[in-house]
Amino acid sequence: MDELDLKNIPNHIGIIMDGNGRWAKKRNLPRSMGHREGSKRVIEIVEACYRLNVKSLSLYAFSTENWKRPKDEISKLMDLLVYYIKTQLDRLIKNNVKINVMGDISKLPDRIVQEINRALLLTKDNDKMILNIGLNYGGRDEIVRATQLIAKEVVNGNFDVDDINKEMFNEYLYTKGQPELDLLIRPSGEFRVSNFMLYQLAYSEFWFSNVLWPDFKEDVLYEAILDYQKRNRRFGGI
Repeated sequence: MDELDLKNIPNHIGIIMDGNGRWAKKRNLPRSMGHREGSKRVIEIVEACYRLNVKSLSLYAFSTENWKRPKDEISKLMDLLVYYIKTQLDRLIKNNVKINVMGDISKLPDRIVQEINRALLLTKDNDKMILNIGLNYGGRDEIVRATQLIAKEVVNGNFDVDDINKEMFNEYLYTKGQPELDLLIRPSGEFRVSNFMLYQLAYSEFWFSNVLWPDFKEDVLYEAILDYQKRNRRFGGI
């Protein structure tokens, strides 16, 4: 494999972590085992991005649509989330990684919210890398939320409608103050963005792979970044 250009690493990478269920099915295992194996890749990919000096990493962990799944599967996913936070929080703190949540976590079980709030508090001053975790997240919901917040500001007289612009709108997104989303990665062979970061991906480079998320190891991440580095990002120019 070619060497990565460490001066051309995406500032912000988003990943739709997909394929856990299919990975388990191929092995005649319960879906929960696919999620468990997938959680190991989270640890590996977070650390790889940290070493590459990626500024923000956004992971799609649980969407607003995932509530349609069986209750037992949702419960096991939540258990994995708590396990990840409890076992990795000290390492994230040591590595100066800040956790940021994208999504409405008020809908999650109280025990999950407590662990998340604890992690947010203990990492709030970290500034080496931001780890955005999409929980009960939907891109359309994020845009509606931002619009509602701005509308309230206008109603309260804090600014006029004419003051609203792209820069202001960014400040009401979950990713406020963060770099633009440079690279969106979707494993598992699907070719859609599944309501993930719809506003942020306006000029993102897309990279799709047939690799299922539990098999998405560091070398696959490097492959995605290498492909990104070969592209000519013109942003509407020539």
